[in-house]
Amino acid sequence: MGTFKYPAEFRADAVALVRSSTRPVAQIARELGINHETLRSWVRAAERAERPGAATESAKDAELAALRKEVAELKLEREILRKAAAYFARETLG
Repeated sequence: MGTFKYPAEFRADAVALVRSSTRPVAQIARELGINHETLRSWVRAAERAERPGAATESAKDAELAALRKEVAELKLEREILRKAAAYFARETLG
């Protein structure tokens, strides 16, 4: 079964409704015709996005992941070059 993507405006309005209401999230979700866990995840995501430094942390995490990937590639390249150098040294001597 496929997933349905709700428009950003609908998600923002739903989160605002949860925040301004005293009703339970499950009740609001039922009234909106969406799954309560979906609505909970939207509220959590909005809270994370509003947290100071959230964008900075995610940018740092992305940069760290990219750098770790680059380091792994460079180590692999170095190992290949080391083996190639050893092979050609044997060919020259032998």
